[in-house]
Amino acid sequence: MPDSPTTAPVPAERVDDLAQHRARLHDLGHIDEAACRRFQRNVEFTGRKWNAAILLAGVRGARRFSEYRMTVDGISDRLLAARLKELEDEGVIERHVRATTPVTITYTPSAEGLRLIEVLQPLVAWGAEREATRSARDAS
Repeated sequence: MPDSPTTAPVPAERVDDLAQHRARLHDLGHIDEAACRRFQRNVEFTGRKWNAAILLAGVRGARRFSEYRMTVDGISDRLLAARLKELEDEGVIERHVRATTPVTITYTPSAEGLRLIEVLQPLVAWGAEREATRSARDAS
């Protein structure tokens, strides 16, 4: 008979953390179907390749197409144009056209785009903490 895996005892404070975590997950799991579909659609939109990078470039000051292209390393012109259009359609980027010669087109994050960046900040912090934990674990 194979040996059963051994498990180390879990400290009491960790058990409390796990119980609180499970209770919170239970509460979060009570989302109706319509809210679940909205959640899925929004996660897919924000997680689509390049969307967050383009929005962040705008928050950092990119305005002209060429500035976005230089800031978002690796994106093609065609894909950048498509993503800017998509971000505009979703209301997180605003497109401004000025009748100059030649026509000047600029893109700026909308109030909704700035709100999205604020909402994503905890994810950025979580990623940094996770990376630090991984690095510490790998170093030991």
